[in-house]
Amino acid sequence: MIDVAREAGVSAMTVSNVINGRPGVSAETRLRVLATITRLGYQVNLAARHLRAGRTGAVGLIVPDIDRPYYAQLAGRLAKGVEKRGLHLVVERTGGDAERELEAISFGRLRMYDGVVISPLRVDAADLDQLRFETPVVFIGERPVPATFDHVMMDNVGGARQATRQLLTTGSRRVAVIGGRHDDHVDDMPSLRTRGYRQAHAELGIEVDERLVIEVESFDPASGARGLKRLHESGVAYDGVFALTDAAAMGVLRALADLRVDVPGEVQVIGFDNGEETEFLVPRLSSVEPGNDAMADRVLELLEHRIAAAGDGGTDAPDPATTIVNAQLILRESTR
Repeated sequence: MIDVAREAGVSAMTVSNVINGRPGVSAETRLRVLATITRLGYQVNLAARHLRAGRTGAVGLIVPDIDRPYYAQLAGRLAKGVEKRGLHLVVERTGGDAERELEAISFGRLRMYDGVVISPLRVDAADLDQLRFETPVVFIGERPVPATFDHVMMDNVGGARQATRQLLTTGSRRVAVIGGRHDDHVDDMPSLRTRGYRQAHAELGIEVDERLVIEVESFDPASGARGLKRLHESGVAYDGVFALTDAAAMGVLRALADLRVDVPGEVQVIGFDNGEETEFLVPRLSSVEPGNDAMADRVLELLEHRIAAAGDGGTDAPDPATTIVNAQLILRESTR
C-alpha cells in the first residue's frame, strides 16, 4: 500500500479509502490510485483476500437510478434470475455521478459480490481501460466499454428507426422526437435514438424539421409533458410523437389530453422500453420492446460463466462478448 501511495502521490490513507470504496476521494484521484494499483500489480493481494473470504452469495446491480421504471423492472428481472441460481441481488444507485460510479467499481466495493452488473453513464471507455477487475463484471447500456469486458446492449438506433418509420408510414408526416438531440454524435441513449429517428426520415426521403427535435432535461413524465407543451405553444405543426422513453411518453399523453388533442386520431404516439405500465395507460401506449427479457437472460448467462470460471481460477474463462439484442415494435392504441 505504501508503494502505491508513493507512486500515485497520495497518502496511504487515501489508498486505503479507494481500496475499500470509502467516500471523500475525488474522481481524478480515485482513478489515478486505481490505475497505479493495476500497474503495480497490487490487485493480486486483493484477489488473495477475496479467495480467503470465499463466495459472498450476492450479485451487485449498479445503476444510475432506481425510480425510473426501466431500471426498477430490470432489477426485478435480474433478481428473479439470480434467485434461481441460489444468489441474491443487491442494487446500488449512482445517480449518474462519475465519482460515485468510480466508487461503486472500486476494488473494496466489488469484493462484496460474486459478480456485478454495471450500467455506467459517466465513466468512459478510457477510464475503464486503466482498470482491472478481479470480480466478474458485465456492462449494460449504451456507453462504449473496452473489448476486454462483456457488454450487453439494446438496439437503440434500430428500435428508434422502427418507431419513427411506423409513424411516417401510417399517416404522420411531421413527427416530433421528445428528448431528441440536435447533435447526435455521442454514443449515449438520446443520441443513438435520435440517430434512428433521422435514419427513418432519410430512408423515406423526408427532411427532418429541426424544430421538431425537442430536447428535455430528463426522461421522466414531467419532462415529457413540458417538452410537448413547449412544442405545442411554439405553433410548429406536428402529427406524430416519438418519445425516447415510455416515462416521457406518459407525460406526452397527459399533455395531449390536457390540450384536448385526440390520440391517435390527430397525433400518434410511440414510446420506447415497453415497460409494464404501457398496457394500463389511456390509450394503451405503443412502444419499442428492446428485448428486456432477452437482455436479462444474456446478462445472467455471461455472469454465470464468469463466476464459474473465477471459481476455477480463471482457466476456463470465455472470451469477452458484446451482445446487441434485437428490438421489436409493439403496437397498441396510441397509433393507427
